[in-house]
Amino acid sequence: MSGHADHTPGAPHREPAAGRAPTVLLADDHAAIRAGLRLLLEQGGIEVVGEAADGAAAIANARALRPDVVLMDVRMPGVDGIEATRVITRDGLADVLALTTFDLDEYVLGMLRAGAVGFLLKTTGAAALVDAVQRVAAGDGVLAPEVTRRLLADLVAAAPAPVRDVPSDPVQADAVASLTARERDVLACLGAGMSNADVAAALVITESTAKTHVSRVLAKLGCASRVQAAIVAVEAGVVRD
Repeated sequence: MSGHADHTPGAPHREPAAGRAPTVLLADDHAAIRAGLRLLLEQGGIEVVGEAADGAAAIANARALRPDVVLMDVRMPGVDGIEATRVITRDGLADVLALTTFDLDEYVLGMLRAGAVGFLLKTTGAAALVDAVQRVAAGDGVLAPEVTRRLLADLVAAAPAPVRDVPSDPVQADAVASLTARERDVLACLGAGMSNADVAAALVITESTAKTHVSRVLAKLGCASRVQAAIVAVEAGVVRD
């Protein structure tokens, strides 16, 4: 999603120091895919600090290495990408980009609910892959608003029932109910795939104020990313009039 990637309190985004290459952890159960990703990223100036063949190793390595970004395969043996993403984002260890073979993979919704900031297809070209990692490491999202709107519509339509391993959260429903009228407006904007600038224009407020409102909404909902909040908005029926 375009605009700055807001984060919940306790899980601060750690942008790379000026001049430092973004660091990445690769999590995929296929060694050949990890090797290919490593080659593409390193040729693009990204530092690959570690690899993991399953979710448990991804969590352990993220905790030990503290990379800027984890490229996380959705389906892995044992602890899958969804659970690993939930732990990594909850503990503020790194931002997570989901890796999937199909853009309508039913598990992608689970990844985004768990806190992934976006997703990439495994067929993504070198330039787009490097650009996505750099943008996430710098605090930006990787999904343009128009892509986010289509993604949300497609994913919600494709997964009318709860996705495996992603239980419904009654606490989240209470959190949505606790939002102020202005915060519900902001949540509706996020559900429409709006950036901070878009939110500011829609609500006739400054971009700085919009960013503050977005951060408060994410904190109240316990969401680790704008995309995660957008999914909450869609599922809760909080939409723009």
